[in-house]
Amino acid sequence: MRTLWDVLLRRRDYRLVLGAGLVSLTGDWILKVGLAFHVYTLTGSTLASGGLLLASFGPLVVLGSVAGVFADRWDRRRTMIVTNVLHAVVLLPLLGVHDEGTLWLIYLVVLVQSCLQQFFRPAEQSLIPALVDPGQLVTANALNSQISDVARLVGAALGGGLAALGGLPLLAAADAATYVLATGLLLAVRHRSERKPIDRTGGVARKLRADWVEGLRICVAGPAMRLVFVFGLVTGVGEGAMSTLFAPFVSTELGGDGTQYGLILSSQAVGGIVGGLVAAAVGSRLRATWMWGVGAVLFGLVDLVLFLSPLVSDSLVPAFVCMVVVGVPGAFLVAGSMTVIQRLTDDTSRGRVFGALFAAEGVALLAGIFASGVLGDVVGIIPVLVFQGLGFLVGGLVVLGRRRTLVAAGADDVSPPLVRQPA
Repeated sequence: MRTLWDVLLRRRDYRLVLGAGLVSLTGDWILKVGLAFHVYTLTGSTLASGGLLLASFGPLVVLGSVAGVFADRWDRRRTMIVTNVLHAVVLLPLLGVHDEGTLWLIYLVVLVQSCLQQFFRPAEQSLIPALVDPGQLVTANALNSQISDVARLVGAALGGGLAALGGLPLLAAADAATYVLATGLLLAVRHRSERKPIDRTGGVARKLRADWVEGLRICVAGPAMRLVFVFGLVTGVGEGAMSTLFAPFVSTELGGDGTQYGLILSSQAVGGIVGGLVAAAVGSRLRATWMWGVGAVLFGLVDLVLFLSPLVSDSLVPAFVCMVVVGVPGAFLVAGSMTVIQRLTDDTSRGRVFGALFAAEGVALLAGIFASGVLGDVVGIIPVLVFQGLGFLVGGLVVLGRRRTLVAAGADDVSPPLVRQPA
């Protein structure tokens, strides 16, 4: 608990970055929920609503690993500031959406914002280790992952209401205001990182391509990073299945309605907030590899209980309980794995690695979405969702079984990581 308060009270720059993330993520959820509501109201088409998902995920797959190269080349604080400003500007076209004929503007805004996010995420994750002491890194990552649940709980509640109250203009104004406020917080950050200029010998494009390839190579260069990479692929497929089939699971297998489905998702956010606080409070006293492995095992077990519960009872109570309880191992999983990645890489390559990992997980997520859409009708909803739970369970057991390899690579200590690449 002492480390938690040290990070929050004594690490001013980290506190500002954390606050900026909370504000902008809340705006993202306001817009995300509100846009989905508005598009469906405007068109009455679930296909049109699904197009928002495609516009959001596409840049992650195509641009994610490339954007990570620039996160290593540019000042990360400045990158975050510029992308926030651009986010606010890009929202302006939403003011011109009045009917189905201008619906394409919504997809364009979502697409461009997703592109900007690919530059922001690796810059943020790469900046955090520079803002706290090495022994505080697990706590910082736990807090950073927790704010997404807080933002989802607040933003999702506001998004639908703002859409009904003022339509797209109010949604755009609210989201833009969060980006302006987040930019102000980031401008107050004092940390500056000296980034080396690109070596123009042989051409800038060739050097950037070499950096991009190098980032991909680092992800599979050693057994420790390969474990991180494969774990992300397997669990990404499972998360794609979860995002596709959880609503049908609640409706078909549990007999719940739309209101109950929304409440179950809200309970997951509550569990994530509680779990994030627990992980932040005790994380500094635990090994990151242990948090990752045990968190994944328990996360998978809770999911298996949830998905198999209809075989015993058609009550909705297990769903609510499991979605709250899973927040604790989920927070341990995220904080532990993020800390491991940060310790396995150094400052000159961290952005490229995060970009490549995010892109790979995006591919896996899309694969899970498409596969579960087909297999859900062929083998049933429960068997496919069981795969998601097993993916985390088996993945966590493999992590625990390979802890010596991870520790040897520097994942559990605060010494300089072994994976070092020239700038």
